[in-house]
Amino acid sequence: MRRSLRTALLVALLAGIAAPAVAAPRSAMSLDDGWQARIAPSDGTAVAAHRGEARWFPAKVPGSIQQDLIARHRVPDPFLSTNEAAIQWVGRTDWQYRRTLQVTPALLARDHLDLVFDGLDTFATVTINGQTALSAANAHRRFRIDAKRFLKAGANEILITFAAPIRTLQPMVMAQQQSLPGEYDSAFGDEPKGRQTSPYIRKPKYHYGWDWGPRILNVGPWRPVRLEAWDSARIDTLRVEQDALSDAEARLSAKATIQADRPGIAQVRVTLTAPDGARQDVVQQITLAAGANAVSLPITVARPERWQPVGYGTQPLYRVTAALTQDGTATDTAERRIGLRTVELIRGGGAMGFRVNGIPIFAKGANVIPFDSFPTRVTPASMRPLLTAARDANMNMLRVWGGGYYLDDAFYDMADEMGLMVWQDFMFGGSVTPPDAAFRETVRIEAEEQVERIGNHPSIVLWSGGNEILAGWENWGDRKAFKKAVGADEQERIGAGMAVLFDRVLRDAVLTRAPGTPYWPGSPSTDYDGPVDTDAAGDRHFWDVWSGSKPVERYLDSCPRFMSEYGFQAMPDMATVRAFAGKGPLKPDSAVLKAHQKFLAGEGNDRLLLYMRDRLGEPRDIADFVYLSQVNQAQAIALAALHHRSCRPVTMGSLFWQLNDVWPSISWSSIDHDGRWKLLQFAARRFFAPQVIVAEHTGSTTRIALVSDATTPTPARWRVRAFDMVGKPLAEQGAAATMPALSATDVAKLDDATLFAGADPATSYAMAELLVGDAVVSRAMIERGVPKTMHYPDPGLSATWDGNRVTVRATALARAVMLDFGDVGAHPSDDGFDLLPGESRTLSVTSKASPKALAAALTLRSLGSRR
Repeated sequence: MRRSLRTALLVALLAGIAAPAVAAPRSAMSLDDGWQARIAPSDGTAVAAHRGEARWFPAKVPGSIQQDLIARHRVPDPFLSTNEAAIQWVGRTDWQYRRTLQVTPALLARDHLDLVFDGLDTFATVTINGQTALSAANAHRRFRIDAKRFLKAGANEILITFAAPIRTLQPMVMAQQQSLPGEYDSAFGDEPKGRQTSPYIRKPKYHYGWDWGPRILNVGPWRPVRLEAWDSARIDTLRVEQDALSDAEARLSAKATIQADRPGIAQVRVTLTAPDGARQDVVQQITLAAGANAVSLPITVARPERWQPVGYGTQPLYRVTAALTQDGTATDTAERRIGLRTVELIRGGGAMGFRVNGIPIFAKGANVIPFDSFPTRVTPASMRPLLTAARDANMNMLRVWGGGYYLDDAFYDMADEMGLMVWQDFMFGGSVTPPDAAFRETVRIEAEEQVERIGNHPSIVLWSGGNEILAGWENWGDRKAFKKAVGADEQERIGAGMAVLFDRVLRDAVLTRAPGTPYWPGSPSTDYDGPVDTDAAGDRHFWDVWSGSKPVERYLDSCPRFMSEYGFQAMPDMATVRAFAGKGPLKPDSAVLKAHQKFLAGEGNDRLLLYMRDRLGEPRDIADFVYLSQVNQAQAIALAALHHRSCRPVTMGSLFWQLNDVWPSISWSSIDHDGRWKLLQFAARRFFAPQVIVAEHTGSTTRIALVSDATTPTPARWRVRAFDMVGKPLAEQGAAATMPALSATDVAKLDDATLFAGADPATSYAMAELLVGDAVVSRAMIERGVPKTMHYPDPGLSATWDGNRVTVRATALARAVMLDFGDVGAHPSDDGFDLLPGESRTLSVTSKASPKALAAALTLRSLGSRR
């Protein structure tokens, strides 16, 4: 007994010596370096087939095992040629990562040592020195381990074992009589058709393949790893709520959660730094209890500067810093950058739209999919050109689609700075969600973490439950068949589970953590106010054109309330095609082009040809195929977007599908994976311009409408001039007009007989123009037939170079001029434009190639040049 007492006293004495007299600042040690990986020894089949990968090799963190194997040339690059199949085994295999962590006695003396994983993809078991410390199953969550009890002074081994997702879930899925409907069936035989594991996992859904991207089931620690040391308390979360905003003042609340391991007294200081650098402090003494402590400090901002969407003002940003002090020592800090603005959803009578700072704003933009199949390859430097391109094309909104992952803070920082509004989906891509409580609980934690992380960005003007889950459940054939097969009780259980998830769990995450930003249960949706995905109410996904093979003129049939998805495919530029396809001969049904065309399981190029033959004619070769596809895409989306804008205020948004690509592919993107603009992106700059003229020819009448996003009336003139194909004027009509603020106004209906003076439809055309002052700010071509029926003359195009500037001239009408540089990568300042007889356009060309090489590579294309 005496010996035990002495031992206990000694242990207590040593503990007292080791413990710091006062709390020290929280510190973070990056653990991103020094990792190795191998096939898990328990995966005997994979070990036997890939013995080289069964031995430890260097691994990059953050990253994925696929990236490591590509870098080591153990698997081919799946973005090239037809290599996608050769990488499939990696995602079907169990893997291990390990790292040695050196821990000093001083580090062990800290009260807490937390091992923090910002992202583990996906089924991961973490052991520290052989002891299980964590079992994770959600790639969208952060995991924090109280690791001190597992650590010792000296070398410590951290081991992460990742279980293959399909192998983990498939026994459960196959045991079900009816498995939940998912997204896209595998083309590689690892899952039976209609028996997908993806609905049951919290992992980026696009990893399983989509109709624009490959199937690459990433495995690994895909976000940073670190060791955090802290003592009695730390700041767990910080957010800033805007309680009131007027021109006179803004009233804010800085809300922090302080995690404490014991009672105590502390001080929280909040510092607000204004855009001009002026600072103000608010200090509060707090009494901490063991556990989570909620703290709220009020801040008043006199004469606040409002964050405005691009085109409506500037984007001033404030910085809020919280500092925790204990016993006179600053022990932790946290920071948020905020913008002051109000956002309301325009509702009532089926309406759907956005009012920002009291201004009803027509949303112009595109959908954003993940920037790469491998998220850790995405950097601020690679994202910035895409956001800049969106802003430069007069877009003011991007929708972050729900089948990917929550993007890095840098994306939202850039959107804040550029004034781009963000429609942010929660990460649900289209599959029916499991109805069990455990699934909802992990999603609850995920949603709260992500709203806490990015919810203070003023650019985020909407949180949406996800993509097409509710609409699919209501309208899609496979969902209807599933509901019939499972019976009324199971249908009710699954439907009720989705209602709880999307109407309560996700909504509550937004209401409690970003109360100044609206929530929408999904896209498309009516917020549970009637049928979804209709023109009459809420937002709409319209795919009769393209997916339904309907003519592009179907875009003119109605005025939806908010068009959040519609799209049309096109080939990327030949330079991009050659980079993934090589130098051999190509045609639309070449194996490599079908491998990079995911629509209709590789047969989507037939849809491209269908629309080409219907509207433009037969392509002559692969370069002509590229050109015609891009012309079709640009014209189709321009027709739709201008119609949506002309429907204002019934329609209050037009977001086409899609801005970017996840890999080099044939898709709906306006900018390909190599960053090259298709003709659509150039056209977007024109059809999303602040003021546009809309000319819609239907039957024998042309409707002329003027659209203005300006917040004040704009004096203008419009005119429509008709010509024959040699440029002879036929007729002209026009008038002065004042465009009201924030408006679309019909100004004329012109009958063909008057406008074209009896000329043959195939040999005449008209140009509608909007003039503000003496400048033509918008043009629209009027044709009475599809382009292939028009008898365009040879435009006599020529190019004159002056350094990296080129002047393009036309002697006759040049329709849809494209500067085609073939295999040479080049970016002209404009493309896809029309030139009237005798007109010219001077452009700058950005390229790594010399002006001489550019001049040699250039082919000037137009629809008339193909005759």
